Formats: sequence, C-alpha cells, structure tokens
Amino acid sequence: MHFLSLIGGVVLTFLGHLGRLTIFAGTSLSHCLRPPFYWRRVASQMVDIGYFSLPVVGLTAIFSGMVLALQSYTGFARFSAGSETAVANVVVVSLTRELGPVLAGLMVAGRIGASMAAEIGTMRVTEQIDALTTLSTNPFKYLVVPRLIAGLLMLPVLVLVADIIGVFGGFLVSVYKLGFNAASYINNSYDFMQAFDVISGLIKASAFGFVIALMGCYNGYYSKGGAQGVGAATTNAVVSSSILILTLNYIITELFFGT
Repeated sequence: MHFLSLIGGVVLTFLGHLGRLTIFAGTSLSHCLRPPFYWRRVASQMVDIGYFSLPVVGLTAIFSGMVLALQSYTGFARFSAGSETAVANVVVVSLTRELGPVLAGLMVAGRIGASMAAEIGTMRVTEQIDALTTLSTNPFKYLVVPRLIAGLLMLPVLVLVADIIGVFGGFLVSVYKLGFNAASYINNSYDFMQAFDVISGLIKASAFGFVIALMGCYNGYYSKGGAQGVGAATTNAVVSSSILILTLNYIITELFFGT
C-alpha cells in the first residue's frame, strides 16, 4: 500500500502541474488577444530572441549541413553511383523538414528559455511581480505576452535562416571536399526542394517558439525558494522545453507526412 500511495502521489502532483500549466497557457493566450499591448516590450524580446540567437543557430546549422552532406555521401557511395544527386536531396529535405526546426528550437530553448525563467524567477522571489500588480500593471501583459508573441514570430525567421545556412554548409562540403559540380548541386537542390517542406518546418518553428516562451515564463512565474528555486526553475524550463519540442516534432510530422 505504501508503494501504491507513492505512485498516487506522483500522479496527483503531475496532474496538478499539468492543470496549472493549462490554466497559465489559457490565461496567457487570452491576454495575447486583448489590449493593451506593450509593443516596445515585444520589440525588445524579438531582438533578444531573434537577433542575438543568430550566432548559435547559424553555427549549429552550418555544421549540421556539413556533417549531413559528408555522412550522406559515405552512405550512398556504397550502394549507388548517383550519390551526387542523392546528397543534395537528403540535405535539403532533412534540414527544411526536421533538423532546421528541431536544432534551432533546442538551441533557443537552452539560451532563451533559461534566460526567461531566470529573469522572471528572480522577479518573483524578489517580489517585483507583486510590485507590478500593486502598480496596476498586469504581469501577464507586461512579462508573459511579449515573450510569447516574440517567440511565435521569431523562431520561424531563425529557422528560415538556419535552412539557408545549413544548405550552404552542405554545398561547401559537397563541392570543395567531395568534388561535386557546383552548378549541378545547386540545380539538384532547387529541383528537389518543395515549398511544403519549408512551410512545414516553419509551422514547427512557430509551435516550438511558443512552447519555449511558455515554459520559460511558466517555470519562472511559479518559482520559489530564493536562488535555489530560480536555479531549479531555469533547469526545468530547459528540460521541459526540449522534451516538448521533440514530442511536438513527432506529432506535427505525423499530421503532415503520416500515412
């Protein structure tokens, strides 16, 4: 019976957190649709999420494209002579559908999700959020909504840039290391790339951006226990965002490409 009580306690705790997260998400979405809007805060968060995340996302994308081209060539060279065409196809499809959105989402979750949780968590434990309420400023409007809007809008931009940089990385390896014809590689990439592949990746990016901002704000908003609590909230924000990104990636892929 003690073992069953432990399992029941874990389940009840999980359901409690899930219910609180659902209420938090619903409240945040409702405030996203109603004025007033703090557009300067939104612009500031867009710069923080988009512009300052470009270096880490760009580096991740270019090396992912380079490794993908190299590994694809190694695999296809064993079975077919048309590896030049196959490598271009694999790089384009893999980056636009999967690797671009997922890797960019994970990198931004590690950088922005942790930052959001730490900032809002510090405001919570130092009672700055209570001070906003005292000054008749809605914390959801001022802290949460700008981050949600910025994450929803800027992740697709980052993923689009990551797709371009990743394909360029594959081009560099294919042309200058593997000896492919540059014009032929570009033509193969252009011919095989479909608009739906890019669009599906951008839709994934929007969902990932919303999840990253939501989990960062949620864990920071409900943090407690001083510096230790802020550290725990930061860790929980990154871990939960990463798990949800991978889960949503499968769900959206199944919706778009499942048979």
